[in-house]
Amino acid sequence: MNIIQNYLNIKNEIQVLDRDVRLVVVSKGQDINKIQLIINQGHLDFGENKVQEATLKWTEILKINKNINLHLIGNLQSNKAKDAFKIFNFIHSLDSEKLAKIFSNLEIIQKKKINYFIQVNIGQELQKGGIAIHLAGEFINYCKNDLKLNILGLMCIPPADQISEFFFLKLRELNSINQLKYLSMGMSGDFKIAIKSGSNYVRIGSSIFN
Repeated sequence: MNIIQNYLNIKNEIQVLDRDVRLVVVSKGQDINKIQLIINQGHLDFGENKVQEATLKWTEILKINKNINLHLIGNLQSNKAKDAFKIFNFIHSLDSEKLAKIFSNLEIIQKKKINYFIQVNIGQELQKGGIAIHLAGEFINYCKNDLKLNILGLMCIPPADQISEFFFLKLRELNSINQLKYLSMGMSGDFKIAIKSGSNYVRIGSSIFN
């Protein structure tokens, strides 16, 4: 089965569940020729997890197709924030006051607004990024009210060896408590469960690119 067919199959599965869910095609580590096949289908949302790779791969494409949205889905170090701000439209992994301040200052200086998801360490795993659950409410208020960042909602990556649905529902509840509108959750292996649990943005790569 080829890449285009994989993409169309995934897109159809999403639309059957909820046609308003946004598919972010995870293009990290993929050759631009393969990505171009998806671009040719009219798709506009792509996810990358490394700023340098995204800059090298997408700069020329974005000059030609200004409608493409790039989503940063990986952990971001503060020293890469300025470069990330230049190329990404969505940051799915905002998880520290330091990063939030940097983005706020960049928005003021460059008179440009981008979109953010706050990553929550929903499984309380030491090896994963994300704000701690008990600190989420305070951090959300700080980003929205003090820094005036456009916080769309919350993002999580549930523990790999546990039932995803439990953590998706937990994140949905946290999202609701904090009066946020959108959820970024679900990847190739669990996107259907994520959509049924309320996800608005799913991040899918391996099921498309094999």
